[in-house]
Amino acid sequence: MTLKRWLTNPLFLTIWCMAASFGTYACMYGFRKPFTAATYDTDPFEPGVKASLVAAQVFGYMLSKFIGIKVISEMTAERRAVVLLGLIGLAELALVAFGLVPQPFKIVCLFLNGLPLGMVYGLVAGFLEGRRLTEAFVAGLCASFIFASGFVKSVGAWLLQSGISETWMPAIAGLIFLLPLLLFVGMLAQIPHPTEADVIHRAPREPMTRSDRLAWIQRHGLGLGCIIVGFLLITILRTLRDDFAVELWTALGTEGEPDIFAKSETIVAVAVTLLSGLVVIIQNNHRALLTSLAMGIVGFGIVAFALIGLQNGTLSGFLFMVLTGLGLYLPYVVVHTTVFERLVALTRDKGNMAFLMYLADTVGYLGYVILMYAGGLFKSETALLQRYQTICWTVATFGILSFLCAMIVYRRPPKSANKHPEQKVV
Repeated sequence: MTLKRWLTNPLFLTIWCMAASFGTYACMYGFRKPFTAATYDTDPFEPGVKASLVAAQVFGYMLSKFIGIKVISEMTAERRAVVLLGLIGLAELALVAFGLVPQPFKIVCLFLNGLPLGMVYGLVAGFLEGRRLTEAFVAGLCASFIFASGFVKSVGAWLLQSGISETWMPAIAGLIFLLPLLLFVGMLAQIPHPTEADVIHRAPREPMTRSDRLAWIQRHGLGLGCIIVGFLLITILRTLRDDFAVELWTALGTEGEPDIFAKSETIVAVAVTLLSGLVVIIQNNHRALLTSLAMGIVGFGIVAFALIGLQNGTLSGFLFMVLTGLGLYLPYVVVHTTVFERLVALTRDKGNMAFLMYLADTVGYLGYVILMYAGGLFKSETALLQRYQTICWTVATFGILSFLCAMIVYRRPPKSANKHPEQKVV
């Protein structure tokens, strides 16, 4: 039996799509996050340089999201794989330059590293959206950026312990992930187009013009605004936790052995993937949309629970990091897997999930960049942990409110819904 024939089997297709998307995005993290395993607090670096390096990469990543609103929403299926590999190649060249140039030019290198990588998610998601099993496929993709963030930091820490310098560790880590990346992108390229049944149930996914994008915002601005506010808060907390995990673990009094990142994030990834992926069993698009928003509210509640546990001494540092990870990744992932996917399916307006995700991502990373440049945030590990807890409380409180508002807005299917005449279940 040929591969093309195997890919018509729903179970095999699900496993293939999850493996391909998980592997591709996990490998992308090998070009983005290993540098955060270093502290850059010794010569020739000065105190506070790591925050500047992180901010430079995030700024490039944020600009990539702005660019992606247009580029990803207009991308055709035939070009995705080639463009994806080209972007990763540019990111690795920037890491090589990071090892070669002196300060302060290293900051420019990390900006250039982040600039192409922000569009990778949309390219991968484009292979997966618009299908009856999209939630299951994208749950695998989202599991990758939870698991991989910790795993690649462990790889970075291992390279440092092996004697690789802080300046060359990021480029060498990228090379480690290069060959598996080629394999997984090749798998993505084999994924067939959505079937007719997929299109009937989830609406066709087409490249968007500028007028299509403006029409989406005009028709659904209120509901989108509520979701994006919550997503902004999640992105700030998630990225802060991710980029400064080493410092947070140290401030919590937990020994930073190389595999602690992978251990904590693997637990979070498995739990979030199972919970978010289960929404695929809800065929009614409106019910699935409301369910996913409710799951996001539960996630914000878990963050609040973890804060109370840490402050009254009933939770260890390890459990605190795991629970805050679970609580913030649950709403983050359901937005990626379900909220925008079902919103497009429900309205049947011309568009794609990638556009909505990049709109939300742009706002989220812009908020984080503003926070990074606000000043005084990372002066010491203790100050960072205190600020992290404050941000957790803010995110939990206003995140619940924003998702509740979204549930109120979408308590009935959008009035602009233009359902396919053959569609029986929405």
